[in-house]
Amino acid sequence: MELRGITKRFPGVVANHDIDITVRRGTVHALVGENGAGKSTLMKILYGMQKPDEGTIAVDGEQVSFHNPGDAIARGIGMVHQHFMLADYLTVLENVVLGSEKLYGIGDRARARIKEISDAYGLGVRPDVMVEDLGVADRQRVEILKVLYRGARTLILDEPTAVLVPQEVDALFDNLRELKAEGLTVIFISHKLGEVLSVADEITVIRRGTTVGTADPANTTPKQLAELMVGSELPSPETRESTVTDTPMLTVDDLRLTATDPDGVVRAVLDGITFTIHKGEVLGIAGVEGNGQSELVDAIMGMRHLDTGVLTLDGADISRTPTRKRREDGMAVIPEDRHRHGLLLEAPLWENRILGHVTERPNSKGAFLDLKAARADTERIVREYDVRTPGIEVTAASLSGGNQQKLIVGREMSHAPKLLIAAHPTRGVDVGAQAQIWDQIREARREGLAVLLISADLDELIGLSDTLRVMYRGRLVADADPATITPEELGSAMTGAASGHLEAPAESGTDAESGPDTADTDPRDGGEDR
Repeated sequence: MELRGITKRFPGVVANHDIDITVRRGTVHALVGENGAGKSTLMKILYGMQKPDEGTIAVDGEQVSFHNPGDAIARGIGMVHQHFMLADYLTVLENVVLGSEKLYGIGDRARARIKEISDAYGLGVRPDVMVEDLGVADRQRVEILKVLYRGARTLILDEPTAVLVPQEVDALFDNLRELKAEGLTVIFISHKLGEVLSVADEITVIRRGTTVGTADPANTTPKQLAELMVGSELPSPETRESTVTDTPMLTVDDLRLTATDPDGVVRAVLDGITFTIHKGEVLGIAGVEGNGQSELVDAIMGMRHLDTGVLTLDGADISRTPTRKRREDGMAVIPEDRHRHGLLLEAPLWENRILGHVTERPNSKGAFLDLKAARADTERIVREYDVRTPGIEVTAASLSGGNQQKLIVGREMSHAPKLLIAAHPTRGVDVGAQAQIWDQIREARREGLAVLLISADLDELIGLSDTLRVMYRGRLVADADPATITPEELGSAMTGAASGHLEAPAESGTDAESGPDTADTDPRDGGEDR
């Protein structure tokens, strides 16, 4: 595949400028760059979602012009998006064949073809499982199978490891090597430079919308790659100076929450959660997604009603306090899904700056919104957090994912919060923005901010946390010492294995039999245990 002179302009910004890339058949080709560098726009052009203003694309030596994704699929190009496009209440088979029923029907032929592809590439996909019962790694394999089912010979993977634990990353990379061995091509977009260097055959670096160079993984270090991307060294979250005080900021006591499945089965999603976060402390929660972390955030923010339990913020009982009042009292949140819970994608940036803080200065003056002040403060956030945008009147949807994340972080940190709930705060951001967000959290922590940190980046969890807990099947099952545990040990504990650096939780009252070393099933397998 050859892209030559690709240029794409939008009002007020040039997303791609004269980009040249050559991708060899049967290789893993990584595409890296800072947020807003133009990676996503380039891949949308390659997948037929957008047309370039200038430049050419050639596939297997033949020049092509894609008007829509169907044209790209017809030429063997498939894309797995960072935000999965699956229907939870359909089976794996139904999701795979949806829109492609003419290929193999919707019955035994389709099931046989899915099994054939799954076995050929080691995907381990089960056709009749409901997608809602799958964990993140399994959903990703379904997405990969879906594009292979449509005949893709070139796969575009956008941030495929963003939410995976180390063992799942290793399994994914085994899948990619199997695809490559069969002659398929993978274009791999990621901000995790160590992973890029371990799996890629070639690397293209994009900066400010244009290609600035290529790198040979065998002769390149993460530090050199980071400098090529953003002109700075690879950041580290490591912080060992203690700022923890004796003053409790958030106390969670015996929090319990149940949910009813579509078939009427009631299950516990949070089961006896107890912990305390003090001023100046970062409490990290480690766990494979789907083990109750999302529900815990919702419960603390007041977006879900508790079955039982008491929440105390800075000495005041907030168990029945509305979400808006909790925010006014000093609670801030960086949501795990910025599109669903953090932004109004079709609204301008200054309106998004107001979200969740409409009653607070500078957004309001008395009973009225102060739009002039809100716009001015949005400009400040754009400057201080390096949000790459032509202006604050553009919609949030026009920003790259990383720049959307920086806008949210800037908004939530702008009201001097007492407690920050940070769910995957650096997901989808480049190394430069990652370092900036870590610095903001460290600085606020020194000023007394209490932080509940939930992240799939285990280096981030270990490096930033003062206290580390493992969450499994809606329970806090173990404590870990951030100073001694390794990412591999933590990843094992998250999936139910034992570790020598884990101990029973100090506050939750979990007995030894419920610890991770005795779990015989994975919650991502579905069923009543989930």
